[in-house]
Amino acid sequence: MTLQVRELDALASIDATQWDALHDGRNPFVAYAFLEGLERHGCLRRDWGWTPRHLTLWDGGELVAAAPGYLKTNSHGEFVFDHAWAHAYARHGMDYFPKWLFAVPYSPVTGPRLLARDDAWRRELLAAMAGHSAAAGLPSAHVNFHTDGEDALFGDDWLPRSDVQYHWHNRGWTGFDAFLADMDHRHRKNIRQERVKVARAGVEFRRLHGDEASSVELDAIHHFYRQTFAEYGNAPALTRDFIGHLARSMSRNLLIILAYLGGSPIAGALCLRGTDTLYGRYWGSDAVLPGLHFETCYYQGIEYCLEQGLARFEPGAQGEHKIARGFLPAFVRSRHWIADPAFRGALREWCAEEAEATRRYAASLARHSPFREAAGPAP
Repeated sequence: MTLQVRELDALASIDATQWDALHDGRNPFVAYAFLEGLERHGCLRRDWGWTPRHLTLWDGGELVAAAPGYLKTNSHGEFVFDHAWAHAYARHGMDYFPKWLFAVPYSPVTGPRLLARDDAWRRELLAAMAGHSAAAGLPSAHVNFHTDGEDALFGDDWLPRSDVQYHWHNRGWTGFDAFLADMDHRHRKNIRQERVKVARAGVEFRRLHGDEASSVELDAIHHFYRQTFAEYGNAPALTRDFIGHLARSMSRNLLIILAYLGGSPIAGALCLRGTDTLYGRYWGSDAVLPGLHFETCYYQGIEYCLEQGLARFEPGAQGEHKIARGFLPAFVRSRHWIADPAFRGALREWCAEEAEATRRYAASLARHSPFREAAGPAP
């Protein structure tokens, strides 16, 4: 075996079949079509802090392991917040950037990050991350939203962090009414009232996969996506070309939910579907109607999961209001390699304190479950 480590500045430099042979295809965010599409269709910009730098391992001419990676000059679009770390470096006259991030851009979604056929190659990949970061003089490397199975592969030199999201888990309900029947009276009544308000307003919904959506409908979902970013004063990263690319190349993974009033679209949610999970990513609206957000982003997605037999619905990061709608707290994880020994020691203590606070927070959230039979936070 002659193992070679190569850093790639574009996924287009390798073949899609080589990349996709390294994962099981269950998570759409690590698919070649998704990641390479972000690069090809103008979603990653250096002036926004994103420079592709993928790490790959080769055994002769065979790609045996890979990790989607990016050199970052800020923490934009990561969802694992390390601004306090950057400020601490600055106070000590040190550079925190550039850092090497191994993650999926703009996607706080748990999934495989160490793509390989077995754990031996994954460990080699982790060693290469740290070794090449040190050789390049980078202050840190980060692996965000990795899977639980991958977590055991990290050594003590990778500091652990955790956070809480809110996920819906299918308990085998036969439909939305059965889902509501497992809730206590107050939460069940509240959801029914929210849905009735939207229906009485005359709003109708369509759920379309990529191959079922016309260019007009793709235009509409991209408009709603841009609308939300404009309202918050942020720049939308996903281009209309990229949405069209998903509709063509990942047609059954792309799901758009459109709300119509008087025959015209007034709101929409953009989702991706994996083998057993629906991932809610973006939403936007031109109208302000009671319950419209909850119906578009949550209840339509739950109905889709029940119809399709999906096990889980992850509607996006943050939002304690999701608990009342059946989304319970779940832990998400990241790992961090810090080059400077002094900072590594200080941040190890910081991470331990954060982890304990996160565990207490998740336990307190779980006590507010809307279900009659309460469940603790997902591991």
